[in-house]
Amino acid sequence: MSSDPSNIDGVNVFDPRNAQQQLQKIVDSKPTQSIFPVRDDEPEYAKLADTDSQDVNRHGNAIPLIALEETQSLNINGVDEIGPNPNRNKQHAFHFTADNCIGCHACESACSEKNDLPAHLSFRSVGYVEGGTYPNYTRMNISMACNHCDDPVCLKGCPTQAYSKHEEYGAVIQDPDICFGCGYCTWVCPYNAPQLDTTAGQVEKCNMCVDRLEVGLKPACVSACLGNALDFGVVENTPENREQIDAQIPGFPDPEISKPNIRFQQTKSMPREVTRTDSMPIKYKKDEQQDKFVPVVDQKAGKAKSWSIGKLSSRENPLVIFTLSTQAAVGALFALWFGQLLGISALESVTQSVFYAPLVLVCLGLVGLGLLMSTIHLGKPIRFYRGFNNLRYSPVSREGLGIVIFMACAGLHFLSVLPANTLLQSWLPTLAEITTTSNLFASVFLWLAIPAGIVALYYMYRCYCIKARPFWNHWHAAATFYGNMLCLGSLVCIVFAVPYFAYHGLPATALLTFLGTLIASGLLIEGIGLYCHARDMNVANNEGAASHYIQCTTFGKTYTLRNLLLATNLAAVSGLVIASHFAALSALWLGAWALLGLSIIAVAIVGRALFYVLVVPTTMPGAFFWKNKAFEQHARDIGLANFPQVGVVPDLH
Repeated sequence: MSSDPSNIDGVNVFDPRNAQQQLQKIVDSKPTQSIFPVRDDEPEYAKLADTDSQDVNRHGNAIPLIALEETQSLNINGVDEIGPNPNRNKQHAFHFTADNCIGCHACESACSEKNDLPAHLSFRSVGYVEGGTYPNYTRMNISMACNHCDDPVCLKGCPTQAYSKHEEYGAVIQDPDICFGCGYCTWVCPYNAPQLDTTAGQVEKCNMCVDRLEVGLKPACVSACLGNALDFGVVENTPENREQIDAQIPGFPDPEISKPNIRFQQTKSMPREVTRTDSMPIKYKKDEQQDKFVPVVDQKAGKAKSWSIGKLSSRENPLVIFTLSTQAAVGALFALWFGQLLGISALESVTQSVFYAPLVLVCLGLVGLGLLMSTIHLGKPIRFYRGFNNLRYSPVSREGLGIVIFMACAGLHFLSVLPANTLLQSWLPTLAEITTTSNLFASVFLWLAIPAGIVALYYMYRCYCIKARPFWNHWHAAATFYGNMLCLGSLVCIVFAVPYFAYHGLPATALLTFLGTLIASGLLIEGIGLYCHARDMNVANNEGAASHYIQCTTFGKTYTLRNLLLATNLAAVSGLVIASHFAALSALWLGAWALLGLSIIAVAIVGRALFYVLVVPTTMPGAFFWKNKAFEQHARDIGLANFPQVGVVPDLH
């Protein structure tokens, strides 16, 4: 036996008595200045072993990302050094062999330890699917992290440009210091790779362990894998002792969404149908024609319909207010502009009254409320200004810019109409001298505000055109957004215009006919979109069908009532418009319009809340406890989530 307490039988042992000396020995012996030290006894299986590679991957993209002589330092922790890896300019990928995975979670632990992650975050997670019956029961474990895709949707979606795709190793790196915690990347990623840390107010994700790659080592999760299920190397290279490099596995979303850099081997026979053990109402069925497993609805919760009113509230509540208030503001100015464009005298009289300036001010207040809610929704609200960093790709950046332009033009329009306000003129008679000029500017700014608002709503819709969330990725979202624009905006106009007509004893028939027609049009557009959406989701073979299943069961009664009220509102507004031609404006009619308005607002709020809580993303399967939304909610309900070691993400965002 060796007399050296730090070396027993040839095995290096940590000796706390000589900690400083051992650390210095490691630092002195490493061949690089990189932050990650290479041990003298680093096992061979932990080292990168690729010697050559193909030129093009299966997606038709080049594997060498740049010429080797053009490679640059990754500046890991400020160290300006280029690693000696001869393949550092090529796209690398994880390789997962499902046949070998025993579900020990060693990869998760190694990743969390290396990245010093809190208990509620995990860059790599292990879930599983199962199927068959005794004695032919089969379970398949799946270990998944970021796949460093060829077409990273997180990079294109992030409004702050916190993501970058590096030519070195093809790593998709996210900078938490740039991120302001909107969480949009967690929506668009099909694999649940970006992790939103609500306590820190930012997103973090797997960085491919580029510091280890720089010194010739595989990522920590790969080196820690007990069953030799994980491997790593240049993409399309078949690892040692492997025979498959497939791009698909049961439970894995469509690789065409982002062209992920992960390859699979799974040779053991699987049942024709496998289920998830988490609460997601999804199972996977073998499609013989496509020779792959496709998602179908798993009616594990039965078909009973419930109200579930309490479940309508979610962490996306600020977005409910943001979208509805912004649509109402754009719709109100659109109704006024469109009415004047058609030459409707009733609308022209409103725009020339003392009520017009307060009406425009309310529109500004609504869009301001929306921007405030969207800012509150951020993990780091004080960094809201970074939301315009990615105008080239991100619909979130374009949506925000459109709303700001709309608000600016509407604000200038408001200032321009003030000189024509007769109430202000009675206090400041000199305003009458600039009325002609101010009216010209008011017209110009209104004509600029309307297209800006409509374009902003278009990009608001584009924010939800997400392939990883099929329930949203449907044109019904545009129909709903623009339908609500017409409905809610016209209601805002009615609230100001009808009292004006009633006070002066003027006939409001033309006014209510026009605004009522806009409301009916909005309800009809929304109704057609919802009908077509339900029809398409009923026959879809994706997670959207699962969302519709939840809509018709967990929220079945609420969903039915919303649809009935939508149809009733459409019939009621049509009836009130027709009746206004035969009866004078009275308290009874005002009461009927007020009741109708409240019903329209209630339907819009419930519908928007359903929109956010129903969506089932294309995430990877979880386990019974880990990555299971039902368990997370149960833990919150009973107080178990208050213990950090449980690993439940705090519901703060």
